[in-house]
Amino acid sequence: MAKERPEKAEETEQMIEKEAEKEAAEEAAAAVGALDGRDMRAVLLSGFGGLNKLRVARKVMAEPQEGELKIRVKACGLNFIDLMVRQGNIDNPPKTPLVPGFELSGIVEALGANVTGFEIGDRVMAFVNYNAWAEVACTPAEFVYKIPDGMSFSEAAAFPMNFVTAYMMLFEVANLREGMSVLVHSAGGGVGQAVAQLCSTIPNVTVFGTASAFKHEAIKTSINHLFDRNADYVQEVKRISPEGVDIVLDCLCGENTGKGISLLKPLGTYILYGSSNMVTGETKSFFSFAKSWWQVEKVNPIKLYEENKVMAGFSLLNLLFKQGRAGVIQGVVDKLLTLFNQKKIKPLVDSLWALEEVKEAMQRIHDRGNIGKLILDVEKAPTPLMANDSTENSEAGEEEEDHEGDTENKERMPFIQ
Repeated sequence: MAKERPEKAEETEQMIEKEAEKEAAEEAAAAVGALDGRDMRAVLLSGFGGLNKLRVARKVMAEPQEGELKIRVKACGLNFIDLMVRQGNIDNPPKTPLVPGFELSGIVEALGANVTGFEIGDRVMAFVNYNAWAEVACTPAEFVYKIPDGMSFSEAAAFPMNFVTAYMMLFEVANLREGMSVLVHSAGGGVGQAVAQLCSTIPNVTVFGTASAFKHEAIKTSINHLFDRNADYVQEVKRISPEGVDIVLDCLCGENTGKGISLLKPLGTYILYGSSNMVTGETKSFFSFAKSWWQVEKVNPIKLYEENKVMAGFSLLNLLFKQGRAGVIQGVVDKLLTLFNQKKIKPLVDSLWALEEVKEAMQRIHDRGNIGKLILDVEKAPTPLMANDSTENSEAGEEEEDHEGDTENKERMPFIQ
């Protein structure tokens, strides 16, 4: 063992040196870009882990390749999947450093070769396979959609992930129809509120929801039956609807999987679209991961057959970027924009944050403090408190900090519709 230690120490030193060289090369490239106006601000994830792995840096501005649009970003959406990416708590995580973020809104600044249907100056929203949290982003035209009149940039950044996910699960997977019932977890979040709004477009749909108690007053009008996320919601649902529900939308996983399937009526559909129970701390915890999966009951196909129940999963990002279904999503976006223009649905924005406040924004999501979507406003200046904190953290090597006070402080900046 003693002989191995010097080798490991040398290996660690080499890794540190390589990382330092990589960062120095990036900074040098950004400096060159700054001289001719080709640099931009972006949120950089230097490695997987806690909030200290995030910082705002200067990077060389992206330029559109064939089939891509270059977008001057106005707003970016924050989603729970971004927390899991930061922790490296996803399958096949990409290499770091990277710029996080999967959805944005902004103005078309340049067109790559063979791009049709868009013009410079168009207001657009888009999906991006990472690199959204920056002043400029490029993405293939098939992932870009024009923003309708009456929709702000912040609302547009809150629209794609939440409403497409909700629509696909309700109508494409579960075939929601008149008179059905739906149970949705995290009812106060972006997807939860999108589900509630879409259910209201179908006659006589009953929506059951779980959420933190402090959110109930704000969302009680959008959910028919609302339960505390820590209460025994299974018994509460059965008390109201002894047969159970037709659709269960589960973003929690763990023990909620078995509970959800047990609540299904015959011909009912359970859909797993997230696993937020695996995120219990600031960094990835293998104990939490193992505990969550340990709590997932084994699903017996014969039992599903005997009880006439359907178990499904849904991942919008995989559907878009790995399985090539951009055409399907385009059709869904068209339907959703029609509903928006008819004033039947409207993105719910919780609060606006500067790029430099990304750590505090992420903490708010982690604490389940948001009602609706958190947005990074690229043009927003950080509050003096956040700016000072950011400088101090940078000088101190970006050490860990207690975010409880910051989270409470942030309550003062809700986005009022």
